[in-house]
Amino acid sequence: MEPARILVADDRREVFEAVRLLLGPEGFEVVPAGSPAAVLESIGSSDHDLLLLDLNYARDTTSGREGLDLLARVRAIDATLPIVVMTAWATVDLAVEAMRKGARDFLAKPWENARLLATVRTQVELGRVLRRGERLEAELRVLRSDGAPRLLARSSAMRPVLERIERVGPSGAAVLITGEHGSGKGVVARALHDASPRAGRPLVVVNVGGLSEGVFESELFGHVRGAFTDASTDRVGRFELADGGTLFLDEIGNLSPAMQAKLLRVLESGEFERVGSSRSHRVNVRVIAATNADLAAEAAAGRFRPDLLYRLNTVEIRVPPLRERPEDIPLLAAYFLETHASRYHRPVEGFESAALDALVAHLWPGNVRELEHGIERAVLLAKGPLVRAGDLGLSHPSAPAAPTALEAMSLEDVERVLIRKALDRHAGNVSKAAEALGLSRSALYRRLQRHGL
Repeated sequence: MEPARILVADDRREVFEAVRLLLGPEGFEVVPAGSPAAVLESIGSSDHDLLLLDLNYARDTTSGREGLDLLARVRAIDATLPIVVMTAWATVDLAVEAMRKGARDFLAKPWENARLLATVRTQVELGRVLRRGERLEAELRVLRSDGAPRLLARSSAMRPVLERIERVGPSGAAVLITGEHGSGKGVVARALHDASPRAGRPLVVVNVGGLSEGVFESELFGHVRGAFTDASTDRVGRFELADGGTLFLDEIGNLSPAMQAKLLRVLESGEFERVGSSRSHRVNVRVIAATNADLAAEAAAGRFRPDLLYRLNTVEIRVPPLRERPEDIPLLAAYFLETHASRYHRPVEGFESAALDALVAHLWPGNVRELEHGIERAVLLAKGPLVRAGDLGLSHPSAPAAPTALEAMSLEDVERVLIRKALDRHAGNVSKAAEALGLSRSALYRRLQRHGL
């Protein structure tokens, strides 16, 4: 744990030195502030664990009014910062008013060293507990993805995804997940988080594509009380909630240019300010982003910042649509059936063979998300222990032949299938696969990168 940072607000240098000589050897970092302006500047630019605040400055040396005014201003900036006031002109009324304005304790000068040290230790610990509580309370307000499906895959189309998760997950690198709506990009993000050393810290999910410019900064960076009309309390943003963990930014391709610029600044510096505050916060966050858009094409067209794309796309993982991985449909269907049968307390145990055939033959334009909704509906409609084909209510046309038939595929899909088959045939040996395809090794690597293989 970092040493506690103590801000000493007193216009007499000898007071600061006395505090430093007492607290420094105890492991505290002691910072001076010789005026109210210096106090506000220090609190606005840095984090502190405790403020030791003198109540008397040059304007008025006995009443404590200037110190009380400063106390109220500090409390408005940071409601969780512990404040211990001190003055040589101690009275009961002054102590009561200081406590009413938010001070945690009161010391008379000259102080007893043992009492000052004990007070500092107690208030620093209480302040840290209060700030941890604030963060936990904010986490409870965030929609978490703890109930999301596990990554279930056994198809050859998903093998490159699983391999990249295994290799990239522990690295902490930024990852861009691409794929159609409902293909499971959020589940891949969860798998990356679980494979990393950050697995014990939060995975915070935010659909940035659904945020308007008016709330974007407040959601991601937080705000302080009074920053705007409805800001009645301080709010912790998603970056702070994800400190030490992972921040998953879904629908990243829908950000406006202005929001792209604000996000890029934080990714480059690791620092941000809450809305309405000038104090910088630094966080340690791994960023995973997802989109169904071609961001390279968007960047080429001037609709997405290339420098932001570089920050997000250290590694790209393409999640194939469900029609490219029909072998996974029975596995996913069984998982969703068990989940929803338990949720709705329904005695449904499996599928009739015709129902399973219908699931595998369906085109699934909505991908895994559509499959889950279909199974949920079937569980509710089933009249016995087995789901029938009619319970599925599939309205979209099914493929007349296997979805991987060449006549039903684009040229890009055909090339992807041929490359995958060559790699499978030669046990992943790129040189032999390239030779079989009539390509150079470098040309095959370029195609592997383009197809996310």
